[in-house]
Amino acid sequence: MKRPCCKYMKNWLFISFFLTFCGLNAQEIVVKRISGDIFKSVKKEADTSKWKWKRNGIVGVNIAQGALSNWAAGGDNFSMSINTNFSYYIYHRAKRYTWDNSFDFNFGLVQATTLGSRKNDDRIDLLSKFGYKVDTLNKWYASMLFNFRSQLFDGYNYSGSSSTFSSSFLSPAYIILSVGMDYKPSPKFSLFVSPLTSRWVIVANDYLSKKGAYGVPINKHSVGELGAYVTMSYVNEIATNISYRGRMDLFSNYKNNPQNVDIFFTNMFSFRINKLFSATYNLDLIYDDDIKIFGSNKNAPRLQLKSLIGIGFLMRLEPKKI
Repeated sequence: MKRPCCKYMKNWLFISFFLTFCGLNAQEIVVKRISGDIFKSVKKEADTSKWKWKRNGIVGVNIAQGALSNWAAGGDNFSMSINTNFSYYIYHRAKRYTWDNSFDFNFGLVQATTLGSRKNDDRIDLLSKFGYKVDTLNKWYASMLFNFRSQLFDGYNYSGSSSTFSSSFLSPAYIILSVGMDYKPSPKFSLFVSPLTSRWVIVANDYLSKKGAYGVPINKHSVGELGAYVTMSYVNEIATNISYRGRMDLFSNYKNNPQNVDIFFTNMFSFRINKLFSATYNLDLIYDDDIKIFGSNKNAPRLQLKSLIGIGFLMRLEPKKI
């Protein structure tokens, strides 16, 4: 005869085994769900090992023309001016590295019946900057910078009916090599600061070299300078259909009057009329303590100013990835 306690004990063991089995299965399901959720929430980062480039730019042509015939108030029978500008920008972002490259070309020509052909704008400017990120906020970069600036065609200073040869290709030309820190709080603004910069001023033309133009010693074709360098650039659409692009370079020569800082400041405002036509305003300011303005009462440095206004064709090259 079986004892009742044995029967109850068998039932209790069966119930305990069943509950334990269910609990283990439930725990396994919960663990699987948790692990699945974790793996779902973690996304694989994009592969940035490949170098990817972006590029954009603008192309602009402004033309102004005038004609007179039997005009009693007087004036040139015919006049025409053409100004062109081309700006191209290509840059790279990958992991901790950045590489920014820009190229600017400006050329302007004025044709008049009495004055003939005269150049009123001529500049080529190449800037390349390579940086390595040194913070976690993607704002500070240890950078190296290269800049080349010159012109393509001969230039003259005019006084009445006389003219004086004043510039040519590589006369002058400026080459800058610099190491410093680059601050980029946004894609619109960049500030590069360097306490150690080498700058070379080149005057390849023999005639200008004999005159000691642009701060290069007489009969020399180049001079090296060591100093501090700062360059700032800013690009933004400041209002609807109004955009601005500017850059300012500051250089202090440790070897010669470091308190007299050289300035190169270029500005371009564009006022879009439609997709193809815009009004543009260019303002450039240059001060170089080594450039003496001949023909003035005192052959001394002066603030150089160039201002151009035009309405014409302006095409924006759409940003593209390479």
